[in-house]
Amino acid sequence: MLHLRIAVPADLTSGVVAVLERAPAVSSLAVLDGASRRPEGDVVLADVAREAANDLCDELLELGVQREGTLTIEPVDTWVSQPGYDAERLAPGSSADAVVWIDVTRRAYAESELNWTYLSFMSLATLIAAIAIVLDSQILVIGAMVLGPEFVPIAALGIALVRRRFHLLRMALWTLVVGFVLAILLTCVAALVAKQLGWVTLEQVTAPRPGTEFIYTPDKWSFIVAVIAGAAGVLSLTSARVGGLAGAFISVTTVPAAGNVALGLAFGQLVEVRGSALQLGINIVGMALAGWLTLVFQKTVWNRFADRRERLRARILRRD
Repeated sequence: MLHLRIAVPADLTSGVVAVLERAPAVSSLAVLDGASRRPEGDVVLADVAREAANDLCDELLELGVQREGTLTIEPVDTWVSQPGYDAERLAPGSSADAVVWIDVTRRAYAESELNWTYLSFMSLATLIAAIAIVLDSQILVIGAMVLGPEFVPIAALGIALVRRRFHLLRMALWTLVVGFVLAILLTCVAALVAKQLGWVTLEQVTAPRPGTEFIYTPDKWSFIVAVIAGAAGVLSLTSARVGGLAGAFISVTTVPAAGNVALGLAFGQLVEVRGSALQLGINIVGMALAGWLTLVFQKTVWNRFADRRERLRARILRRD
């Protein structure tokens, strides 16, 4: 169940209420006349089954709610309501499978923005990855994967293509390129300092590393894992269940590959630089491709449910 809060000028209230009143998936509706000061007008509150949220939001946006007012969508964690139960029954499909595109797109924009927080996490994750490679520590590699913030910008590439948001596509690409380049440069400088201090030696970098050798030796499994992780990550982003997102973080070798590129540059090991750069590219391409295909599939399937909802609405209106 989702809670909608809509603040609009008074001349839009009747249209908003009409959209919500004729929707079978709306379980409760309240209008607070004159309650909004900015914009000056009314506040409309409604509870709607998650499965039908996209249809309602599209109709509300066609009215111009986003231009003259505000539409807020909040998940309802716990609710007890027979009308709410009836509304969910009238909305075909499972709430966990429903994709609320407004929410997914907003999150993609918010987490694909190039800012100091993103750059800090990316740089710190790459530094940890470099240390993990020197120590041949799989635990530290996993820590670097979890800390890295790059997954959502990669997923945003697919979201941008499916939703035709090309500004988002440019933003996500820019964030990924600048983030990885800066993190690699900072880690390379740190590796050079450690080299001068004698903390890291060429022998440590070139010695056999059975625990982290996969980072600079990509193969077919690198692409397969990236595709599976990309699909799982996008499902976690779009679904009401988000438990699989951390699993996607620790399944791909993006940040560790960036850390090894930095080490290879600092110690002149071009073979490892090439192998790690290839690993990085394979993982990004695999995740972006899988994310795009997953979103296309979800959109296609959910459009069929939308058609079913329209037929169900028509039967209810005829019955009434």
